[in-house]
Amino acid sequence: MILYPAIDLKDGQAVRLLRGDMAMATVFSDAPADQAARFVAAGCQWLHLVDLNGAFAGAPVNGAAVAAILTACPGVPAQLGGGIRDMATIEGWLARGVARVILGTVAVENPGLVRDAARAFPGQVAVGIDARAGRVATKGWAETTDVQATDLARSFEDAGVAAIIYTDIDRDGAMGGPNIAETSALARAVTIPVIASGGVSRLSDLIALRDTGVIAGAISGRALYDGALDLATALAALRD
Repeated sequence: MILYPAIDLKDGQAVRLLRGDMAMATVFSDAPADQAARFVAAGCQWLHLVDLNGAFAGAPVNGAAVAAILTACPGVPAQLGGGIRDMATIEGWLARGVARVILGTVAVENPGLVRDAARAFPGQVAVGIDARAGRVATKGWAETTDVQATDLARSFEDAGVAAIIYTDIDRDGAMGGPNIAETSALARAVTIPVIASGGVSRLSDLIALRDTGVIAGAISGRALYDGALDLATALAALRD
């Protein structure tokens, strides 16, 4: 199972939100590229980046910060979500060196774009499914739809997407542990690799996710910044 350290970008800074609330942002670094380099030095295999402003604006906002991270960490692939809602933006980010784009809002509003992008860029398109009580939220989690997370995931079974990033919004940033039951149920419902996000806050969370045998990865942010989870130790434990 791959552990993805998260760098959430707001106004050019690395922050963490509580349950997706932009008013509840804690700033952890004014230099996101330096933070990314520290994660790489600890041995991470991937970076997980989110343009939070972009998710609300519907277009990239933190491009300079993303570019700086890509420059600082040339040997480690990065996946990026937030405000990616048309083919031009997808093409632009991949051309700039992002390894994988994450499509969230458009997965609900324009699923055809997801399919087109996955065909055009095999292995480089993931679907982000962010849910409250099993229902998908869009536009930076500002709007909750009537779409069930599992139904949305299943709708992309034949699309060729590289992964599904499943976030339980009520767990995100709350340091209360991930929703293992719902995440593993989603992973069992599809053949697409599923990455867990939201609430991963201690080594035991990672081990429990890994031991489901069906979850391909996990994203952690606040726990790494707060020191509740040591990245190098976690990576070593997942290798063992």
